[in-house]
Amino acid sequence: MSRRTLSAALAAVLAAGLITGGVAASQESAQPVIGAPNTDHGCARIEDELPELADWPKVESRVKSNPADERRVADILAGMTLAEKVGQMTQPEIGAITPDEVREHGIGSVLNGGGSWPNRDKHAAPAAWLGLADAYWDASKTSRTQVPVLWGIDAVHGNNNVYGTTVFPHNIGLGAAHDPCLIRDVGKATARQIRATGQDWAFAPTLAVPLDDRWGRTYEGFSEDPRITRAYGYEAVVGLQGKGRDRVGVLATAKHFIGDGGTIGGKDQGVNPATEAEMINVHGQGYYGALAAGAQTVMVSFNSWTNEEQGINEGKLHGSKLAVNDILKDKMGFDGLVVSDWNGIGQVAGCTNASCPQAINAGIDVVMVPNEWKAFIANTVAQVEGGQIPMARIDDAVTRILRVKLRSGVLDGVKPSEREHAGSADALEARKLAREAVRKSQVLLKNDNRVLPLAPKSKVLVVGKSADSMQNQTGGWTLSWQGTGNTNADFPNGTTVLGGLREALGTDNVVFSETGDVDPAGFDAVVAVIGETPYAEGVGDIGKRSLEAAKLYPNDLAVLDKVSGKGAPVVTVYVSGRPLHVNKELNRSDAFVAAWLPGTEGGGVADLLVRGKHTKTGFTGKLSFSWPRSACQTPVNADGDPLFKPGYGLSNDQTGDVGQLDETAPEFGCSGGGGGGTATEDLEIHVRTDVAPYRSAIGSPENWGGTELGADGEASHSEINVVPADVNVQGDAMKTTWTGAGPGQVYAQNPAGGTDLRGYLNANAALVFDVIVHQAPTSRTVVSTHCQYPCFAEVNATGVFNGLPTGVKSTVKIPISCFAAGGLDLENVNTPFLVYTDAPFQASFANVRWVPKAAADPDAKTCAELS
Repeated sequence: MSRRTLSAALAAVLAAGLITGGVAASQESAQPVIGAPNTDHGCARIEDELPELADWPKVESRVKSNPADERRVADILAGMTLAEKVGQMTQPEIGAITPDEVREHGIGSVLNGGGSWPNRDKHAAPAAWLGLADAYWDASKTSRTQVPVLWGIDAVHGNNNVYGTTVFPHNIGLGAAHDPCLIRDVGKATARQIRATGQDWAFAPTLAVPLDDRWGRTYEGFSEDPRITRAYGYEAVVGLQGKGRDRVGVLATAKHFIGDGGTIGGKDQGVNPATEAEMINVHGQGYYGALAAGAQTVMVSFNSWTNEEQGINEGKLHGSKLAVNDILKDKMGFDGLVVSDWNGIGQVAGCTNASCPQAINAGIDVVMVPNEWKAFIANTVAQVEGGQIPMARIDDAVTRILRVKLRSGVLDGVKPSEREHAGSADALEARKLAREAVRKSQVLLKNDNRVLPLAPKSKVLVVGKSADSMQNQTGGWTLSWQGTGNTNADFPNGTTVLGGLREALGTDNVVFSETGDVDPAGFDAVVAVIGETPYAEGVGDIGKRSLEAAKLYPNDLAVLDKVSGKGAPVVTVYVSGRPLHVNKELNRSDAFVAAWLPGTEGGGVADLLVRGKHTKTGFTGKLSFSWPRSACQTPVNADGDPLFKPGYGLSNDQTGDVGQLDETAPEFGCSGGGGGGTATEDLEIHVRTDVAPYRSAIGSPENWGGTELGADGEASHSEINVVPADVNVQGDAMKTTWTGAGPGQVYAQNPAGGTDLRGYLNANAALVFDVIVHQAPTSRTVVSTHCQYPCFAEVNATGVFNGLPTGVKSTVKIPISCFAAGGLDLENVNTPFLVYTDAPFQASFANVRWVPKAAADPDAKTCAELS
């Protein structure tokens, strides 16, 4: 996002009347103060206007400081050794620490990442979770300090890591409900679910204001409208934490501080170029609500904050004293604890995952260091003793940690298995509330001839990949990190959309054909349930691809083409984590419902599709995001001409006036690079995950046809195997091992065939990738590109890999001209990246792309070096 477009995004917010006015003249020099919000029916009101603030406000928290508590905390702190203090600041992952190690090192908190469960058992019962929670608690209580440990968990739409739990709609759907009271109820239910399995701390709510739908975390934001985010932030915290020292409540986390929704191009962990005014009035609003509600923890964001024109050059926020200490703690008055994100300190310049005095000095109190926690403790103790970190900063961090443990009731509480709701199957279920949340989140975008709701006895043909897919309707952050690798059997207490339709219409009146290979004639309607498949974090980034759904998910359009215009009206239910360009899909539909990611209660979707007791009020959901009119309309909210504006949503008696929409979309996405022109944007191939249309695979004599990497990022032959690994960020790399049993190759290929990439040769581009060499190659190793084999070109990269330091990230740049000279037909490239060898070699490959002008970089290889 350029400076112009980000300012335009703020201008759009101002123009919509979301932030108006200013500080009164008599108060211009005074710091503004924000407290509890105005309320409707006991819940925070979504304000018609928010005043434009000239400075960061002081936030008055519902949770007040208690002098007696402070004296007690000081007494505990005074009895701690330096190592014990650093132990309190350290947060390992449950797969990397035992209870005995918690006791030995006086660990203050643990976490489980997405897809991490007790005993690595995806179907672990509440008793198994509680058993491990008790083991950690017992260990901490028998340490020398006897300070109980906290366990944090990514419970972002219910306690979504736990088998059998009711999973609520993702935040983007809840935003469409425009109902802060609902958010409080969902928070309360989530707290009960967490108590059932023994955790103390939810890493929620996300308070991002997503301004670019290309961002893979868009669905974690409630709205692009900061008014909604502010009201929801308040109620989410009240719901999770309860009131006072409520044993039923759990710690909430206001995250990610700050500006993660405003990065350039919607790039996860990228650069936010906001002015300070934009940070205060757009990205800060959710925190004003959450902190006023008494949020006791804040998680720092992965993104950077840089705006050279404004003199802002904070870089990674994990190392920003301005953001963490000066703004959050001093100006806003936050007295709880600040926690880093997963290995976030390692992204600060000059730091590693196990060492970062800059982050601690910036104000981070708890450091999420999943695996290298022993080295972190040793390094931090040495840095304090060496004067790099002041002892006063350590004491402040531990004071905050102990304060939060005391306020939350953990310090004086009983073990997890003895707390209210522990082990309760009833507490894990909240199906009635979740189904209500699904109904309130559905947005009706089109309803020609009032097709919806369907009559109770309608005979319906149901089609589409998401109709009977719990995995697709629950999305990312569900049982696994990415939400992939799940089946319907992994959700024993949920209902798919198909199941809900069968319940509403009767099984005999519902025929299901996922691919649409049934003649629609004779049916009263066709219900097509299509849309996105699961992703989380940067894996979901769209990058320079267009927002056109038909390019991202072409099979969906093929299904609609089979059933549209065949005599029965088509009702499309679109399951997605963001608004996409769906003009083609809208044109083929008589009715169109934005269903978002509804969670485990797909029956809530069916409740509104079929006339019955739940359709007395009909559709009530309204968009909390702008909907794109064209495929490259990004950011949509900065354009001023979306197809549907925030607040749009039809009721049952409205048809909308959508008409026939323009289906024009660029063939090569929004970056150019096709044909004989000159590419200007990167061609991303594997950036944290495969970038469509490319699919990563391995090949060997076992199967030269290729074995694609599975949803878990793994593939294995006897000659070669791939597993996920970290190079730049969590799980972004393909760790590839050639065993020596024979030749093998890892590659990325477009299954649909070749495309014209001459623009990259014209742009003097290079194939660029990050790599960590774990074991240097022992035989000739090549990097190649293919124009549909046997058309290919290769360079000898043996010397390149042998010349790289072992165990350290390096970046390799190979000019595209070298492949062109080797005979690559750039008009028909289907495999833009391939590495082949026939002997032992191990390396992790990440961030694979073709980069315009990179062949001219001083560190780019020459063709002569690769001959």
